[in-house]
Amino acid sequence: MLVRKLHAVERKRVEMADVVGASRQMVFGSADGVPNFSCRVFTLEPGGHTPYHDHESEHMNYILAGSGALIDKDGTEHALVAGDFAFVEPHEKHQFINRSTSEGFQFICVVPKQYE
Repeated sequence: MLVRKLHAVERKRVEMADVVGASRQMVFGSADGVPNFSCRVFTLEPGGHTPYHDHESEHMNYILAGSGALIDKDGTEHALVAGDFAFVEPHEKHQFINRSTSEGFQFICVVPKQYE
């Protein structure tokens, strides 16, 4: 069994093309012996966003704090607030955006471990 406090997990800035104001915390993953998935927490600063991208794996997201949006494959913006879930299918283009000018947008992202 693993138990971890989020505030104790190292936060690393996401450094990749088309990312603005994003950090990631690897809560559980293969380095912890988790056999099938990894659980990451992303925080987007006010005005921050992930790239508009797709990948081979599905992922499940749960909004922890703040409000933001998920842009889908058709460019439609879906508002998200704390307590919402979002599922992204494999190969589906998507982007997370923090539309706030004053507060962070934080969400859990669970993916198969080979994509951590």
